[in-house]
Amino acid sequence: MPNIGNIITMARNEISGITGLKPSSTIKTAKDEKGWHIFVELIEKHSIPDGMDILATYEVVVDDDGNLLEFNRRGMRKRMDTLVTEW
Repeated sequence: MPNIGNIITMARNEISGITGLKPSSTIKTAKDEKGWHIFVELIEKHSIPDGMDILATYEVVVDDDGNLLEFNRRGMRKRMDTLVTEW
């Protein structure tokens, strides 16, 4: 079974490959009966300055082997926005 670092890397690669968007950061990881829930921010739109980039938060669910089970976009924000959303 892969370790949590490998699970996160596989989830980030899967969602990036599906959406064509570049990952910015991983913001949360949790495991339940459905699998691993990895919350990843992806860059939806690059802007100048970088603080105006539009980031989207995706929840990616993978099994213990890192196979993608589902994904959902949970929200969007400007990079400079500091409002914290609890997932």
